[in-house]
Amino acid sequence: MRAIIKRSAAPALAALLSMGAYCLALAAHGSYPFGTRSRAVNDLGNQFIPFHARLWDLLHGTTSGDLFFNWSSGYGVPFLADFLTYLMNPFSWLVGLFPRPLVEFPVFLVTLLSIGLGAALMTVFLGRLAPGPGRLRALLSVGYGLCAWVLHDGFADPMWMWGLVSLPMTGIAADWCLHRRRWVAGTALFALAWAGNFYTAAMASLATALVLLVRVVTAEGMPTGERLRVLGRAASMTVTALALAAPVLTVTFEASRAAQTAPAWTYPGPPPLLDQLAQLLPGGRDAEELPHIFAGMPGLLLVAAFPFVRALPVRVRVGWYVLAVAVAASFVWEPTILLWHGFALPNGSPFRAAFVLSGVVVMMAWLALAHRPRSRELAAGAGLVALLAWLCRDRPAVGGATWILLAGGGIVLAALIVLTAARRRAARAAVRSAATAALTCAVLLGSAYSAYSLIALRDTIAWFRPKATLSQRALATRDGLAARDDWPRLRTDPGPHEFANNDPLLIGGQGGSYYSSYVPAATARALHRLGAGWYIKGRHTLSLEDPVGRALMGVGSYLAPHHDGGFTAQNARPGPLVSVRRDLRRGGRGAHRTAAPDGPRTPPDGTVFARQERALGARVYEVPALSPATGTAPLRDATGWTLPARKPPGEAADGEAPGTTFTARCTPGGTAVWYAPQFAGHVSALGRWTRAIGRRDGITENPVRILGTVPADGAVPVRFTPDGPQHIPEHPIGCLPPHSLSDAVAALRANGLVKWNTGGHELVAALPPHSSGSALIALPAVPGWGCSVDGGPSRAAGSYAGLLAVPLHPGASRLSCAYTPPGLLPGLAASGAGALALVAVATAARLRGRRNRSFATPSQTMTINQICQNYPAGDGDRAVP
Repeated sequence: MRAIIKRSAAPALAALLSMGAYCLALAAHGSYPFGTRSRAVNDLGNQFIPFHARLWDLLHGTTSGDLFFNWSSGYGVPFLADFLTYLMNPFSWLVGLFPRPLVEFPVFLVTLLSIGLGAALMTVFLGRLAPGPGRLRALLSVGYGLCAWVLHDGFADPMWMWGLVSLPMTGIAADWCLHRRRWVAGTALFALAWAGNFYTAAMASLATALVLLVRVVTAEGMPTGERLRVLGRAASMTVTALALAAPVLTVTFEASRAAQTAPAWTYPGPPPLLDQLAQLLPGGRDAEELPHIFAGMPGLLLVAAFPFVRALPVRVRVGWYVLAVAVAASFVWEPTILLWHGFALPNGSPFRAAFVLSGVVVMMAWLALAHRPRSRELAAGAGLVALLAWLCRDRPAVGGATWILLAGGGIVLAALIVLTAARRRAARAAVRSAATAALTCAVLLGSAYSAYSLIALRDTIAWFRPKATLSQRALATRDGLAARDDWPRLRTDPGPHEFANNDPLLIGGQGGSYYSSYVPAATARALHRLGAGWYIKGRHTLSLEDPVGRALMGVGSYLAPHHDGGFTAQNARPGPLVSVRRDLRRGGRGAHRTAAPDGPRTPPDGTVFARQERALGARVYEVPALSPATGTAPLRDATGWTLPARKPPGEAADGEAPGTTFTARCTPGGTAVWYAPQFAGHVSALGRWTRAIGRRDGITENPVRILGTVPADGAVPVRFTPDGPQHIPEHPIGCLPPHSLSDAVAALRANGLVKWNTGGHELVAALPPHSSGSALIALPAVPGWGCSVDGGPSRAAGSYAGLLAVPLHPGASRLSCAYTPPGLLPGLAASGAGALALVAVATAARLRGRRNRSFATPSQTMTINQICQNYPAGDGDRAVP
């Protein structure tokens, strides 16, 4: 027991120091949970806090759906890929131990505990890399736990923080390969890394492979055959681990393949070399995206001294520096950027793998320190750091905090010189203790100040404005939604506003808002074609905001924004969530009526109004022709109207408001709506004013929105005030005559389901007597749904107008559907094969051990000792001979 406690002391110290420094920085800044400043910036607020709220609901059984399917978002979307990508960090599951209103706190713990565990495991791995004092390994590992990548990138993505754990964890497994030990345990570590977060695990595994390759190549006296056997052992371990974690990979691969394509992003090319080198220095932030690699002042000084440490063989120094330079260069060359990121340019920073270089820096720093650098070697390293600082003095990432931290590096340098000199001479214990204490304080305070400076710099960037997430207003809104919730009979839509980009997960209800890398393309297209808006070219869908759209999706109530910034609950005319249609093949609308050129007419094919009528199965719209009235004269083209930014010089009337007013005529008393998805500017009519934020490239598109009630004279004047030159479609205005929608909904409900229920990833509907034709379900049609009628065989469901459709035989009375995530069954099969391989190897090893208690023959033992000559194993404090 005493030995276990002794071995655990250094990892525990690394964990406590790194977590303590991070908490100290947040407390000094007044950030949550130590102050009122929210941490919920960027995707932390928009995705990960809502997804953890969803996990809380699943753990406590307070939501519809399960791990397979999410009935709340996007009017029903798959969920397993989201869970495997965003919620598989084991620390995420702590969310169930806290009250739901405090979900942000366990999300903070995910980051904090990942920092601590990553630093602790790095301390263990450094002991495998080269033996030496545990406290010094721990102090270097603090720099890894609070490396610049954590403070810039990882803090906002709790699932990525598992990558910080994965790098030393896979490094330990690879070290066991080098020593021909613990194949089963090493495979389990690799599988745990990949299961926790496959995205960063791939980066960590690639870096681990490169580190192992350098160790094998630079090992003295190792036969070529033995080198190949080590690499083969590592390869077999990795393949088996991937098989064990296969469901994570197969499900997310299929979900990614079916997802809405992200906006195209082009790599602009490598940043300036000095800007890259400046990232080695502490405390600063560049306005441009760069690889964030700083790993603490001790690490910086020692890695700078690394080439001068003569106790390290030349081949080792060359090998590791080649590795570091090659990894750094690979971060800024597009083909290797693709390699680090799974052969896809990320939509955002292209340097998400930077934490592996921070890890390599810390490994090199420890190799230097473990070989007792002399004072002049440390001084040479300090000179190199000073030269780097002088060369980068004018770079954006070098600021006041950088110079303060570099000055504090003098304490680190002095402590290192005393410690390394003391270990070479019989110095008093008091001197060593004082130097160690000074170094510990410098690391703790320097790490805290570095974190504080970066957090403060981030707060000055408008793009990082935090979301409200679980504020008192959000919690009150959640209570109001819960009081009106009538699922699965009807949907209660939280509305188009945003506490976060995933409001239905955060505050409840069943809406169209959904933001994820796995938004199915089928969902994004279906909702868009029916008139919903979107952001990020469909990677963030929004709720439908018009009466017909809400009727189609069975929305019985929703929250509407109020002029004072609050929300009011509104009722809608919901259609049935399952309806029986006998005319889907004919399109459901019948022939068009003819109309006068300037009067109301039925929607032309290709318009959103025609698509909504097709899904509804009834004619409900009038689509009037537009007549320019006042303001800037528009230009007519083949697809609509082009609105100039302003009237030509000399044509603007005094006092006239900018923009163009069109006049349309509709049936009095009806409801007028507008749809110009890519228009940016203002739309005003009938006493309403709306801000439009569409873009011509389709990155952002507006939904169908209400204008108001058509007046008694039937005239609908609509003013478009553009932000610069804009284009609107030929038919941007639609009108719902009185009772047209209510009559269509009544007809649907008369032919709708008798009863329906949803449970987990299944739905069951009791149909009206003597049903035939097709059942149309108010659910976007995504792959994975299988349905049976009256207990018959399950068949893949079809699609109609983007919604789930199931053919019915005459007299059908019962419909049953279930969702199976694509890729799950092959993944489970591969996982079973991996488990069998693991059991087979473990059994064979046990039987072999019984026959021969000696693991290796004398000749094999000699070979292993040769392998480990430069990289002795062990976690003790003994010095390198």
